[in-house]
Amino acid sequence: MLVLLSTVLMVMDHRYQNLKSVRSALSVVVYPLQLAIELPGSVSDWFGEALSSRRDLQEENASLHTQQIMQKVQMQRLAALEAENIRLRGLLDASFEVGEKRLIAEIMSVNLDPFQHQIVINKGTQDDVFPGQPILDAEGVMGQIVHAGPYTSTAVLITDTSHAIPVQVNRNGLRSIAIGSGTINRLELPYIPNNSDIQPGDLLITSGLGGRFPPGYPVAKVGAVQHDPGRSFAQVAAEPLAQLNRSREVLLVWPGEITVLEPTAPADIPADIEAATTENGEGAAAIEATGDTP
Repeated sequence: MLVLLSTVLMVMDHRYQNLKSVRSALSVVVYPLQLAIELPGSVSDWFGEALSSRRDLQEENASLHTQQIMQKVQMQRLAALEAENIRLRGLLDASFEVGEKRLIAEIMSVNLDPFQHQIVINKGTQDDVFPGQPILDAEGVMGQIVHAGPYTSTAVLITDTSHAIPVQVNRNGLRSIAIGSGTINRLELPYIPNNSDIQPGDLLITSGLGGRFPPGYPVAKVGAVQHDPGRSFAQVAAEPLAQLNRSREVLLVWPGEITVLEPTAPADIPADIEAATTENGEGAAAIEATGDTP
């Protein structure tokens, strides 16, 4: 009877999502227990930082200062490129993405099941976290939220076998899908044709297709490419850039609102230009016949 009841509950939850409120209530009850489990690690980290030697702190401070200067220089360059990108998209009557909201969260626990790459973070719906929200670390994309409770959320990593993310090669724009292999340091790209231009060392970034992950974030670096004439697709493996098994903090991203610049309406064309274009029917026909654009 218990097995039958469990099966019915799982089917109902999977098909009709009737147990969301129950799961949220249970996550609130379990939250103090999760904090208690995390407490020894937090205390150990605090003691380690408090007892660090003066020389270690000076070396770390010098290293962080150098990194800060380098990142400031890089941010200046990125700000100029972003402004240039917006201007060019405006000239092309294209859409562009404005600012994104970000929030840092800490990892509370890691799923020990070797076949499921999932983590629990200390942010939930109280912080506007939602299912499907992308998470990153300082190096690249880590995964996305699959369940958001009031105070905690569960995220699946990009290496999980159930996860797939649209990517493109940064060098030439080649698009594909990166699928989790079940190994923490490996992604697979099973749909790359044999004649595609992809090489070891190529950087894979999010393509933005599907609207789940914002475009332009680093995902992985291509490691091995094998071309088999007997197969339709090449065997491509990539290594995630995110520190999936070492990161303590993650970055939650809220994709920015999309602003679409409407193209100029035909009614805005000056009357004299429109009349000249209408009268010169032969020129318009010639342009249409050759395929050239005016």
